[in-house]
Amino acid sequence: MRLPNWPALLLAPSLALANLSITYALVTPSCAAQDRLALHAVSALSLLVCAAFTWAAWRNWRHWRVNAAALSDSADAVAQRSPFVALISCAVGALSALTVLAQWFPVWILSRTRSTAARRRKRCCAGAPSPGSRCA
Repeated sequence: MRLPNWPALLLAPSLALANLSITYALVTPSCAAQDRLALHAVSALSLLVCAAFTWAAWRNWRHWRVNAAALSDSADAVAQRSPFVALISCAVGALSALTVLAQWFPVWILSRTRSTAARRRKRCCAGAPSPGSRCA
């Protein structure tokens, strides 16, 4: 069973936008719990679905490319349009998957949300502050 091209063309970019919105909304609860599992789960699921949509569009494009000889003899413009739509869907899906990956990258790289300044203040202010220190 062949999946259509429209999920890669329309749903993959929408999924990339939804990933951005959902992960942004999950930052505050993740900081409060000091757990990034929800951020990783949302991004991984979004990337997986975008990749599946892209793979389906790629399969469709490959199917049309193999059957290109039959299409070149056809004068039907609609039949010749299908490989182009499949190729564009594949490109849009791949760009959306790359976008989700780029949105997921900071979750991997950035440390826990407890800031360095807060740790420095806690360490500095544990003892009696000196007159010239920033803890005063």
